[in-house]
Amino acid sequence: MSKLVKPHGGGALRPLLLTGSALAAELERAEGLAKVTIGSREAGDLIMLGIGGFTPLDGFMTHADWQGICDNYQMANGLFWPIPITLSTDSKNADSLAIGAEIALVSEETGAIMATMQLTEKYPIDKAHECMSIFKTTDDAHPGVKMVMEQGDVNLAGPVKVLSQGDFAARFPGIYMTPAETRAMFDEKGWRTIAAFQTRNPMHRSHEYLAKIAIETCDGVLIHSLLGQLKPGDIPAEVRSAAIDTLIDNYFVDNTVAHAGYPLDMRYAGPREALLHALFRQNYGCSHLLVGRDHAGVGDYYGPFDAHHIFDEIPEDALETKPIRIDWTFWCYRCNGMASMRTCPHDGSDRLLVSGTKLRKALSEKEDVSPEFSRPEVLAILRQYYAGLKDSENVKVDLKGHSAR
Repeated sequence: MSKLVKPHGGGALRPLLLTGSALAAELERAEGLAKVTIGSREAGDLIMLGIGGFTPLDGFMTHADWQGICDNYQMANGLFWPIPITLSTDSKNADSLAIGAEIALVSEETGAIMATMQLTEKYPIDKAHECMSIFKTTDDAHPGVKMVMEQGDVNLAGPVKVLSQGDFAARFPGIYMTPAETRAMFDEKGWRTIAAFQTRNPMHRSHEYLAKIAIETCDGVLIHSLLGQLKPGDIPAEVRSAAIDTLIDNYFVDNTVAHAGYPLDMRYAGPREALLHALFRQNYGCSHLLVGRDHAGVGDYYGPFDAHHIFDEIPEDALETKPIRIDWTFWCYRCNGMASMRTCPHDGSDRLLVSGTKLRKALSEKEDVSPEFSRPEVLAILRQYYAGLKDSENVKVDLKGHSAR
């Protein structure tokens, strides 16, 4: 019997993805249904519903769920949930749909039918209220706020049958994994305590240090890469995945770290998104989530450790997956190594603060990057990518496949 943390809600994984003859029959039936187009964020949420990443949800949320989550972190049935999982459309399309009807959800990007849904409710929301509750701002310069403000005026609720995982498996072979697959991998490795390391960036020396701190106390670390859409200027998932695999191959001990990816877009919701990260990592089988400085943040919208504090503001039993809180980390020239505010006695003049923003800036401007900032093997991949941008070409970086060392 598995000794991993139980999926959220205390039961078994609840994947909503159809397979085999049931999938073929539903795809055929879906062709005759009314169509609703969904964007990238909603498609990612839908795939997470399909693979069980959002266990125990059965579809897109009702108004009562939306209100309860915005105001009190809980759905209408009392289940803890930190960010609404909703589907929207414009008023004209919503008016054409009858409550109780079956509808087909179609990818805006590919035109493929992603799911069918039984429509149980249509409702408008106060977008500003959602943004203040989830993002702590209504500034449309915030990418998450912009996403909510630009979505349709009416939310559609109801249970779904998921018919597609998109192209993630094809684009990221061996890296894109479902919760059932990561749980099976952890059981096979004999891991019971696993810390998830959330990343939307290539791993620099500070990230490497955080992962190795967790390896000292847990059976293993899951480097869990976001594979969905990012804000402009962030490094694409293909490049990031190749850089992470190279780091694992050269600087981690065998059977201490695994690399996998998941299909969501970033919301940049800071503290609230840290809670969502912990929740679905519980479904993936992780007992802990590494939470460093400005987790899931953007700009200056959140304090550097707001994502630490929010775990103290929720009920103790809300999540089985617990945070590993890490202070500021940096290279200290006097310590001659990576350190944190808790371990280094020296002052700021001896420290090199390491951040993804600084690294991207240096690479894009062809500045020198010191070995204390990022490993040379990683820098070689990133320089190849930025050189391709300079030449106005889409650089291609080979994925090496899944690293599970």
